[in-house]
Amino acid sequence: MSDNPVLLVHGFTTSAQRTWAEPGWIDLLKEAGREVIAPDLLGHGDADKPHEVEPYAAVEDLVLAELPEGQQVDAVGYSAGARIVMCLASQYPERFGRIVVGGMGGRLFKQQDDNPILDALEGRGDPDNLVNQHFKTMAEENGNDPKALAAFIQRSAPKLGHDELARITSPTLVIIGDKDFAGPGEPLAEAIPNAELVTLKGIDHFGLPKAFAFVEKGLDHLGAAPF
Repeated sequence: MSDNPVLLVHGFTTSAQRTWAEPGWIDLLKEAGREVIAPDLLGHGDADKPHEVEPYAAVEDLVLAELPEGQQVDAVGYSAGARIVMCLASQYPERFGRIVVGGMGGRLFKQQDDNPILDALEGRGDPDNLVNQHFKTMAEENGNDPKALAAFIQRSAPKLGHDELARITSPTLVIIGDKDFAGPGEPLAEAIPNAELVTLKGIDHFGLPKAFAFVEKGLDHLGAAPF
């Protein structure tokens, strides 16, 4: 069983508390004897919330700075947090043990000229697009700052395509619901050399963090399952 610390990276408009503490990830990992590193991303939770776009280009570096020197970590990322974990694992593969990627799939490879989630946050979105309107609702709840989140979503993020994913050496579990707009999971799992895919029936993007199977299968992949 691995004794690596576990990095948990939450998604857009949420926080470490909502994504990892409330569904039980943090307590279960600690019960398994694992150190937990669960930062709030810039613009989220208890982190600083600048309204300018430029500071958000450093999001990956800020997460990297949380990692212990000279020690591998295992990692779990959800949605935008999954992208951040994959970016770091592709740049620093030697620093990562086992990885769980949740709420991310084939949508990663689709190029978009517009930004419908930003439009929704700024009141220009299609009111019938339930996904984007859900992001808008979340951006206005739980102490979030919509202007900071609008800046976050416009940030300059590192490239993450097939070439970058091919550099990930960690055993990786891709978990996604079959109702997730970010899916399907196959294109992503096929792009990572040592990945397996689990698709959860009846689960959408926003329901994944609370899904028991996500927690169960994720902890099992990390060698920390108490079930």
